[in-house]
Amino acid sequence: MKPILKLYRGYANEQELIVMGHVFKPTRKRDYNFQEKNLKNAKSVISMFRIKTDGNADVYLEHGNTKVHTKALNDGYFKFCVPLDQDDSYGWVDYQVSIIYKGKTIVSKESYIRPHKGNLGIISDIDDTFMISYTLNPLKKFYHLLFRNVSSRKIFKDVVPHYQALSLSGRNNKEEFNAFFYVSSSEWNLYRLIEKFAEIHKLPKAVFLLKDIKTSLLDFFTKKGGHNHKFEKIKHILEFYPNLEYVLLGDDSQHDPYLYEAISKIFPATVKAVYIRQSRDQKKEKIIEIMKNMETLGVAVCYFRHSSEAIAHSKKIGLIR
Repeated sequence: MKPILKLYRGYANEQELIVMGHVFKPTRKRDYNFQEKNLKNAKSVISMFRIKTDGNADVYLEHGNTKVHTKALNDGYFKFCVPLDQDDSYGWVDYQVSIIYKGKTIVSKESYIRPHKGNLGIISDIDDTFMISYTLNPLKKFYHLLFRNVSSRKIFKDVVPHYQALSLSGRNNKEEFNAFFYVSSSEWNLYRLIEKFAEIHKLPKAVFLLKDIKTSLLDFFTKKGGHNHKFEKIKHILEFYPNLEYVLLGDDSQHDPYLYEAISKIFPATVKAVYIRQSRDQKKEKIIEIMKNMETLGVAVCYFRHSSEAIAHSKKIGLIR
């Protein structure tokens, strides 16, 4: 057995590179198997919440001609924030991280996004924004998480063409893409599942910013916490890329409208549009009020039931072709 070094997609601006991941203790447990069904899928999901992290592990980032050393935090999470000097690479760029175990080097590779100037930044929630997760029905939500593998999980109709159009918005070169971020209250435990779901449905390649990892299934059911981490991560992205304009996408099943209203108040010059998916048959009066308030800040808003409405709105305001 050997430790697991798990990397996540990172991001960079003109001066700084940020990449992150987890170090897990040696285990015989396999990574999430998206092909398993029913009880086997449940077992695979449960194993993701029983994994043991390796706190204080030595971790090394290799980028260009430099090698930077850090140590994992107590929960096995590590994050490198390092200067990015004399780098003219844009788009998705590869990076490499390693750990040393019993004298042997274990290497993992991932990529980070460095947006081209003039791009949009698109920030989207996950559950019930593009992945049908039944957030308003906890029993149904847990049933689908445990007993439906990622291949059988459903996506809302017309989400993919909308997101793909946003990814290419304003770009003449089809090799260039706008920076996408998926920010969610889902834990890092579910990263592989969500990543595979996005890959299956051909959603734009994105940076994932998720919630602190949980190391027991009991924590998953009992330690839910708030949504402040989403607010802080979204705020960080807008501060990290002050020259981008942003499109925020979420739903009304939880707190997205409230978070996006607060973000719009802090960044009124850079939030361009807000899209909120309607989770029930009737629109919520409070959400309508919030959306109108954002409009007074010059933010284009769309409170929609079906993604076809969001696409029509994006075309109307010239966001997509």
